This record gives sequence, C-alpha cells and structure tokens, in this order.
Amino acid sequence: MPLGLSRIGVAFLLSLAVAAVLVPVLNLTVASDSTWHVSTTNVVLFGKYLCYALLALSIDLVWGYCGILSLGHGAFFALGGYAMGMHLMREIGSRGVYGNPVLPDFMVFLNWKELPWYWYGFDQFWFAALMVVLAPGALAFVFGMFAFRSRVTGVYLSIITQAMTFALLLAFFRNDMGFGGNNGLTDFKGVLGFDLQNNATRCGLFALSAIALAGGFLACRAIVSSKLGKVLVAVRDAESRTRFIGYRVEHYKLFVFTVSAMMAGVAGALYVPQVGIINPGEFAPANSIEAVIWVAVGGRGTLVGAALGALVVNVGKSWFTGALPELWLFALGGLFIFVTLFLPKGLLGLVRSRRVASAAPVEAPGEPVTVIDRQAAE
Repeated sequence: MPLGLSRIGVAFLLSLAVAAVLVPVLNLTVASDSTWHVSTTNVVLFGKYLCYALLALSIDLVWGYCGILSLGHGAFFALGGYAMGMHLMREIGSRGVYGNPVLPDFMVFLNWKELPWYWYGFDQFWFAALMVVLAPGALAFVFGMFAFRSRVTGVYLSIITQAMTFALLLAFFRNDMGFGGNNGLTDFKGVLGFDLQNNATRCGLFALSAIALAGGFLACRAIVSSKLGKVLVAVRDAESRTRFIGYRVEHYKLFVFTVSAMMAGVAGALYVPQVGIINPGEFAPANSIEAVIWVAVGGRGTLVGAALGALVVNVGKSWFTGALPELWLFALGGLFIFVTLFLPKGLLGLVRSRRVASAAPVEAPGEPVTVIDRQAAE
C-alpha cells in the first residue's frame, strides 16, 4: 500500500473522511429533536478531540520513532494557538467593547497607546498562518540545536523541555508581555469573514480539523516509511551505534523535532477558534504530560494508536469530569500505570497481538510449525 499504510491506517483515514462529511450533515440538515442530530456542542467537542489527536501524532513522531520524550509539546501547541488568537483579535476591529479599530480590548483596558511591533501583520490571515508554523518551529529549532548538539538525551532532555514550557507559562502570565496576561485572548468574533458563532462555521472548522489530522498522519507516515524514518528508528534503538557508523544524529533529531513542533502549532491554531479562548494555562506542564499519556495509551510508535489514544482518553475525561470530577486525576494516573504495566504497546498493540495470535496455526501433535510457517501466518 502507498506510504506503507496498513489496513488500520486506511481504515483510520476513511473514518476521518466519513466524519468530516457526516458530522456537519447531521448537525446542519437533521432536525434538533431527531435521534440522529449532532448538537453544535458536540461538534465543537469532537473538533477539539481531533486537534488533540493531531498533537498526539506530533508527539508520537518524535517519541515513538526517534526516542525523544518531549514533555514540552504543549508549548508548541500553545504558540500556534496564540498566533491564531492574535489574528482573531485583530479581526475584531471596532466591534470590540471599546470600539478601538486597532488595539484589542485588553490593551485599551491596560491603557496601551499603540500596538506592539510583534502584533504587526497579524491583521492578515496569511501572515498569521505562517506564524502558526514558524513560531513553534523556530523555538523547536533553536532549542533542539543547543540540546542535541550538546547530546542531551533521556530524562535530562525531558526535564529541559518541561522547564521550557514552564518558563513560557510564567512569561505569558505577565500583562506587560502584550498577550492578555492571565485572561489570554478571547471574545473572538469571526475568521475570514465567517461568524464563529454560526453553526456552519463550526462545522467547517470541524471538517478542517479532520482534514488536518489526515494530512498530519500522511506526512508522518511518509517520514517514518522513508529511508529517513529507518535512520530515526536506528537513533531510537541504538543512538551511539548510529553515530558510530557515520550518521549525524543531531541533524536527524533536529529535523524531526522541528517538524513535530510545527504540527503541534497547527493543532493549536485549529483548537483556538473552536474553543474560543487561548490563555497561559495551555502552557501548563501538566498538559504536555497528559498528551504523552494519550500516546502511551494508544500505542507508541504506531501513529494511528497515538491519535486513537487522544480520542479515547479525552472522551473518558469528558465523561469522568462530569460524573466524578474530583477523581479524574486519580483515574488518569491509574490508567497510565495500568498501561505501563499491562499494555506496554498500548491499545493498538493489544489489537495487533490478538490478530496475530488468531492467525497463527495450531500445532498438532507430531507436526511442529516451522519458522517459515510462522512468518507466513504473521
């Protein structure tokens, strides 16, 4: 199959295609009192899940295939979200509470006299879209260049990525940074002339999130199924040996880390117009750790499993926080411990192992199964 897609990968893409069409249709054309109607609240909720799935994909690309356990991908997600939020704030114009055509409401409230230079250009969508990938990509490139050239690996790299995220959290909390401080950016009106409160716009954002997830999956699949992907796996499994035979390991790690950060930025940009707010809380280290749990639950090094893990955990979170909100963190921690001990390959790994076991022939007495027979069964 193209790009080395398995039947599970094809089924995943087909499911996204069906969802991108079916969910908007059931929301816009089916009566609200019908059993088949998908409410606007659920459309927004499902769209948010798809953004989380794209974030999980970006983490699986670096962790599952290159062995880089990043606990800071929430920072790249938030930077992409802030880039889009800045554009949405500029689009408000004179429709804001204070009616200032240039300054966002929070700047008027804080008595700012002029727009900061780093807000220039965000009134143009193309510029904001460029910053969605360039801002997290540039941060990942600079961070990775110093970390990987210094050969920082393992738990030390994980701690540094988390420290980076926490530093950005503290910085964006400051009002004088010009990003809305603790309240962040909110009260968006529209995007590209479309009203964000309109059901059709929300359905369009959902469909766009599904398309972005499918595109992200295909991009990751293209990377990991190429010769580059084989080198990444070699780095993951035996970095010292890979370096010894002549590969510039730091270049490969820097490339995949930067691409992964850009994907996380796109996920954040699609997340913001659907939820209607972006604030420094998105930089919280706990968010990055939770995203890593999604990947572990679904199956590290599988791509599809990472996306499914994000969907499964967040659906469970929505139910759990409504039914037993005080127990959610305990449930999440227990889930991670259970997966680590009993499902090291995640949910997708469990499905695959059962499929292989069911396909394996039964050994009759006196008729041992040869190695060739086992390989054929697998």
